[in-house]
This record gives sequence, C-alpha cells and structure tokens, in this order.
Amino acid sequence: MQTLTLAVVLLLLSTLAFQLGRKRAFAVSERQSMPLHSLPGYYGSWVALWCGLPAFAILALWLMFEPSLVRELVVADLPAAMRDLPADRVDVLVNEVRNAAMGHATADADLAVAAEHYNHLRHIGFAVIAAITVTIALAGAAFAWRRIQPELRARPRVEASVNVFLVASSTVAIFTTIGIVLSLLFEAMRFFNMVGFMDFLFGLNWSPQMSTRSDQVGSSGAFGMIPLLTGTMLISLISMVVALPLGLFSAIYMSEYAQPRVRAVAKPALEILAGIPTVVFGFFAVITVAPVIRSVGEVFGLSVAAESALAAGFVMGITLIPLISSLSDDVITAVPQSLREGAFGLGATRSETIRQVVLPAALPGIVGGVLLAVSRAIGETMIVVMAAGLSAKLTFNPLEAVTTVTVQIVTLLVGDTEFDSPKTLAAFALGLMLFAITLGLNVVALHIVQKYREKYD
Repeated sequence: MQTLTLAVVLLLLSTLAFQLGRKRAFAVSERQSMPLHSLPGYYGSWVALWCGLPAFAILALWLMFEPSLVRELVVADLPAAMRDLPADRVDVLVNEVRNAAMGHATADADLAVAAEHYNHLRHIGFAVIAAITVTIALAGAAFAWRRIQPELRARPRVEASVNVFLVASSTVAIFTTIGIVLSLLFEAMRFFNMVGFMDFLFGLNWSPQMSTRSDQVGSSGAFGMIPLLTGTMLISLISMVVALPLGLFSAIYMSEYAQPRVRAVAKPALEILAGIPTVVFGFFAVITVAPVIRSVGEVFGLSVAAESALAAGFVMGITLIPLISSLSDDVITAVPQSLREGAFGLGATRSETIRQVVLPAALPGIVGGVLLAVSRAIGETMIVVMAAGLSAKLTFNPLEAVTTVTVQIVTLLVGDTEFDSPKTLAAFALGLMLFAITLGLNVVALHIVQKYREKYD
C-alpha cells in the first residue's frame, strides 16, 4: 500500500511537471519572440519524463533488492543459535518472522523481537526510498524545466524515449515467452529421462500414482497421454459443434440483418457471456446441464455418467460463442460494401450475397477466429474439472466421464509437491505438449489468414 501511494505521488509530480513544462515553452517563446521547434506538449512531456523515469527506475530497483536486503539484516540480528541453523530451516524462520510482522501471533519471544525489527527496517527503508525518489523527481523536473528553449528539439527526444519504452516492452514479452518455454522444456527433459518419450506420447494408460516401495501396487505408474489427449479433443469437438454455428449465425445476423438499434443491444448482451467467470459456467454445468442430459438419456434408455464429456463440452461451447461471434462480426463488417452492391446489381438476393460473396471474402478471418476458439477450448480447465471429472478413460463416448490435459496438470501440482518424481514432472511434459498443440493451431490460423486474405482498396 505504501509503495502504491509513493507511485501515485510520483505520477502526480510527473503530471504537474508536464503542465509546468508546457507553460514554460509558451512563456519562453513569447519572451524571445522565436517559434518553438516542437509543439508545446512535447516540451511538457520532456519535463515529465525527466521527472518520472529516474524516480521510477530507482523505485523499481528498490522493490527488486529490498526483500533480500531486509532478510539479510533480520537474519543477522537473530540469536546465534538461529543463524547457525541449516539454510532451509532459516528460510522457515524468516517466513515465521514475516507472518508475525503481518500480525499473526507467535509464542516465540525471539521471533516477536525479529518481527518488530523487520517492520522497523521496512518503515525506515520506505522513508528513505520515498525521500530519494521524490528528491530525484523534483531535481529531474527542475533540470529539464530550466533547459527549455525554443531551439530545443523536444519532439525527437520524447519520441526516442517512447520508442525505447516500446522496444523494452516488446523485449520483456519475448523473454517472458522464452522463459516459459525453457522452464517447460528443462523440466520435461528431466521427466523424459525417467519415462520414455514414446511411452508418454503413445501410451494408452494414464495412472501417475507412484508408491514409495517397489512391492506396492502402482509402483511404476503409467504415463501414456493418449487418454488425456482423446478427452481433450472430444470435449473440444463438442464445444465447437455448439459454438461454431451459434457464433457464426449470430455474427451474420448482427452484421447483415439486424437493425442498428437491435445491434446496439444484442451485441453487448451477447458479449456479456465473455465476462462471466468459467467457475460460474462450471456450476451451471454441474447443477443444470448435467442433470438435464441424464434425464434425457434415461428417456431413451441411455446410461449417462454424472460427469460427462457432453455436459462439459456443451457448456464450454456456450463460453466460446462470444469469441467466435465477435471476431466473425468484425471480419464480416470489414468486407467492403461495394462487393455487396455489385452482387445486388447482378440480381442476387441478400442470402445469396452473403453465401457467395460476403462469407468467401471473410473466410480467412473466420477460420482464424475459429482456430483461436479451439485453442481456448483446449486450454480450458475449470469447467472440465467440475463437469467432466478426473477419470482418464480412452473413450470416444461423450456420455462417459473423461479428463483433459489441463485438468491433469492441475491435479498433479495440487498440494505439497517435490519436483523430483515422475508424477510431478509429468505436469511439465503435459504442459509442453499442450503448448506445442496450441502453437501449431495458431501457426495454421496465421498461415490461412495470410494465404487467403483479400486486400481491398
């Protein structure tokens, strides 16, 4: 909370620096009777950058190093008997000190004293960093404010700073992706050193329970991902059977048939579905959809499991309708009106124009949106956990309980885990396979869009 307050203060100072720099540019230009090189707003932005950037850089460095620095000072102040404990035990003590500092009661007098010392150090550190950052912000603003002259090339400097910020943001995103991939890859390689890659990729049994003794049942485990992949594809297929026609037809209606007044109400109402948490859809699947499917199945003499792929896929399809509808609507609306008018001029009806002109022109974008929805369906977790179950069955029957790759990843990493057994490391192998599948779908979608995209003047 204190850090947030300090950040708000720095933002306010930067805003004030912008206004002062802008006014200074007007005043200098009038006093010297010279035109400004850049617009006054660029001079204000230049002063604001000098005010905010150094201060926020110092604050970011403090947030990076403050936890370790305070930890070392707290550990150094502990009694010798506590400092000489093993490293893992010292880490536990530091966590207990932090909990006590946050207000949790502790019966150990030494930990209580350490907690007071911890809070004292944090308060002193915040006061020091607040004084330093505010001083640097004011000094930077004063320096830039005094440098304002009509010949100052403010615009190139501000645009160069913005360009550096954009490049840094892109670099962070790229390295984040690389870090995720490498973390998955390294842990997956550890798993494949214990379990054969071909056994994992083409195995027909999934039972990752591992025992502590070789004479116990399930001591070797089974790590074939085919049942998980089958369940994932089955639920995704059901969801697309539900979402694709409803989403596409609703997009066609809103873009080609609906009146502006109806569209203004129907489109936001449909997109409200995208804002509902998936756990709510999971409750809906368990409480409403699954019992209805069981009742209908009993009427026809079918045996429907309490948790079935059909219930999970149906509800997941409802969650994908806004995604397909919104993307398809934007693509269809982007088709030039001249194509429609040309079809009407040749005597085509509205339905013929949509089927033979509009949809073929918008097909690459629609296919890209559909593949994006498939990627989201493959990565869905909460609805499947609640509505489809945890049984890893190799079946194509939508009325039975199945599980998916994402559900098993969550199951393997729940609770206290040690990343040194095949059971835990299997989650990283599953994550790597899931990443490869979704990446492949995105590459296919990009290829289709680029190959068949039509450019209109």
